[in-house]
Amino acid sequence: MPRPPRPRSARRQFCATILGLEVFVVLFAALVVFGLDLVGPRSLALGGGALALSLAVAAGLQGRPGGIVVGSALQVPLLAAGIWLSMPMLVVVAVLFAALWVTAVRLGGRIDRERAARAAAG
Repeated sequence: MPRPPRPRSARRQFCATILGLEVFVVLFAALVVFGLDLVGPRSLALGGGALALSLAVAAGLQGRPGGIVVGSALQVPLLAAGIWLSMPMLVVVAVLFAALWVTAVRLGGRIDRERAARAAAG
């Protein structure tokens, strides 16, 4: 009798979703920065593109060791960009996403532990 498939990690799903949504935040923030002409187009493309690409890669790394650390480290550049560009709403969004990130890591881990305990018990 074949074994049923192992359920996907809730923490992995939550964290990858948060990072994926942050990619869109960075792209839209880059459009705002471009529209307000706060940074040159080349610097904006390099900085915003690098951050968006890093977030997308980090979303894919969530199933691997160190994925949580990489995702956690990537919360800082978004906040730093909001402070550096003097964009208070970007700072607010960055803080909200950092809070969502912490919640995803903690809640997802708890769900995974409860699933494992339930599977071991029955």
